[in-house]
Amino acid sequence: MDTANQLVSAGTFQVLKLPLGFIRVLEWGLMPFNTCSCHAVNTSVQPTTDFFLRLMAQLFSIFAFATCGGYTGQLQVSVDCMEKASSNLSIGIDFGYPFRLHQVSFEAPMCEAMRRERVFLTGDYSSSAEFFVTIAVFAFLYSLTAAIIYIFFLNKYHENSRAPLIDFVVTVVFSFLWLVSSSAWAKALSDVKVATDPDEVQLLISACKDQTNKCGSLHGPRWSGLNTSVVFGFLNFVLWAGNIWFVFKETGWHKGASRFAAGASEKQGGTFSQQSYNQGSFDQSGSYNTQGNMGQPSEYSQVGGPTSYPSQM
Repeated sequence: MDTANQLVSAGTFQVLKLPLGFIRVLEWGLMPFNTCSCHAVNTSVQPTTDFFLRLMAQLFSIFAFATCGGYTGQLQVSVDCMEKASSNLSIGIDFGYPFRLHQVSFEAPMCEAMRRERVFLTGDYSSSAEFFVTIAVFAFLYSLTAAIIYIFFLNKYHENSRAPLIDFVVTVVFSFLWLVSSSAWAKALSDVKVATDPDEVQLLISACKDQTNKCGSLHGPRWSGLNTSVVFGFLNFVLWAGNIWFVFKETGWHKGASRFAAGASEKQGGTFSQQSYNQGSFDQSGSYNTQGNMGQPSEYSQVGGPTSYPSQM
């Protein structure tokens, strides 16, 4: 155990001694501890809030595109014709990502001489869904790259003035894209729910328009997975937007403003000290002059004193 701790403390894998790094190992199975010495850098480097937010962004991005991109749903309706031989009491309709519902079709009885028709669902929501998944995938890849840079190349990251600026701009862009894609996908999901509602699907079947036939819905799709994707989409927006400040602190803009503020404070403090010094000098000179005037006899006393006695005599 002592040997492992020594190996860990030899490089930037000191972060693995904290929960952040442990989660990182569980997710991607990085190198064993005995390879850490190959990437030794300054051991004073500690995991930052930015590093933690990157890890959380990776997890939430995985959940976002997995719950949306891997979704498949099914709904079932029944058509009970007046001629029982033509009835179909279990019509299954499967659909899923990318939700091009206008390409999803099923066969339904027409209740006329054993004839059947092919019915298509309505709507194409692939643009919003694919946009959402694309942003999630690219955000995951960028977060993974940033996390690796923080672990292995943090010194070079701080030495290069352009790297923090690029990181800041990309973080702002991804924050905006997460907001836009999550909002678009939330609206598209609402439309998908309407388009795949069994009661709405029945209206597309010709036999259901005849009141002599009976149509019903057996069960609708389950939306828990897609609802979760929307939640993780907005959580990703919160994470990326919250990370803007921590990335901005690494840029030259923030450091320049901090140095300017520190210089202004020092200048103000120096001016105040100079004023205090001048005030003290003025007080000393004033007290000296006052004492000098009090210690030396006045001209009136020197002249008037001696002349008054002869006058009296």
